[in-house]
Amino acid sequence: MTVLLVIIYLFSLVFVSIRVSLMLGLILEWKRDKKVLKDYENRERAELPLVSVVIPVHNEALRITPLFESIVSQDYPNYEVIFIDDRSGDESPDMLRAFAGKNPNTKILTLKENSGDNRKQFALARGMELVQGELVLFTDADCQVPEHWISSMTARMADPRTGVVIAPVFKRSGGKGFFHLYQCFDHIVRYIYLASSIGLGAAGGGFGNNIILRKKALDAIGGYHAVPPSPTEDAALISMIRSRSSFQTRAACGEDTFVLTGGEKNWKNFIGQTLRWNNGGLFCPDPLTRFNFNYLMISITSCVLAIPVMFFFPAVWPMVAAVYMVIGMDTLAALTIFRPGLPKAGFAYFFQFLFTPIYFAFLTILGYAHIKPEWKGKKI
Repeated sequence: MTVLLVIIYLFSLVFVSIRVSLMLGLILEWKRDKKVLKDYENRERAELPLVSVVIPVHNEALRITPLFESIVSQDYPNYEVIFIDDRSGDESPDMLRAFAGKNPNTKILTLKENSGDNRKQFALARGMELVQGELVLFTDADCQVPEHWISSMTARMADPRTGVVIAPVFKRSGGKGFFHLYQCFDHIVRYIYLASSIGLGAAGGGFGNNIILRKKALDAIGGYHAVPPSPTEDAALISMIRSRSSFQTRAACGEDTFVLTGGEKNWKNFIGQTLRWNNGGLFCPDPLTRFNFNYLMISITSCVLAIPVMFFFPAVWPMVAAVYMVIGMDTLAALTIFRPGLPKAGFAYFFQFLFTPIYFAFLTILGYAHIKPEWKGKKI
């Protein structure tokens, strides 16, 4: 019994200590991001590089208008837009052609077939063949970007050693109630983990609808086609640049980079989306990313499973306390650093705090059970 208690206390202590280290990584990255912007504002402007904005589209006619409006309102003067129409069967192709007719800096690649294991990854690889820019920005057709988005993301690339910068994506609240608020909260808690890891030099992912990269960094790993098939192609790309090139990965934290995306309409779709992200981390091709993410998810799951056990074996209370200390730090960071992108919900965030570790444990169990989510009409 004594040995078991020692193991429980040591496990809880190590888990919390690692998360404290990650939180310090987030603070370092947040301060570094502010310094990068300050230095950029004080330096003499060189010639602005051409930025290629790459956007995959698959049946997005009902959701693409906000993106069109936000792209044409950009204050950056030197960019091109590349749309990859991935077998759309709705009005998307007509809408893309109409947009291109009014904006001559637009290119459209139409795919009639897509044989990729990850269809989005296949479409992006094809779209990258049209890129002319020194810098490449990625977003999705259902997103809305801030008016200074291209300028702000380009500013983060001022240091030639920086190969990739990830930035936050916030979900639009689709209504009132726990489900809609949780989607917004879940999204930013995931970003906190990604930015924290980058702050400690262990970059392993980012949101694929808000990433900028240097073309030279992509060339250094053999091009986009060299990225191995993955449910989370963005994580695979960033892991490869970190492990196979000399370029650095950074995380943006400023409000000027916040991208908005639509939320899912029901729990089934949301679980499918988050399970894909979770599985992408659990089974990531990159060993360091896979180890870090598995350790985190196994620790959270173990602590959550200790909750019912605590009623019969009170000595496991440190595990329960540990997981809520960890989620408490994430909640505090979300409501402090990223508050401008979150809905005003006050005390309701307490319920998000309680539910988050339980939901993460649920996804992890599904992942280890080899439950595959459906995405874009295909099991991945």
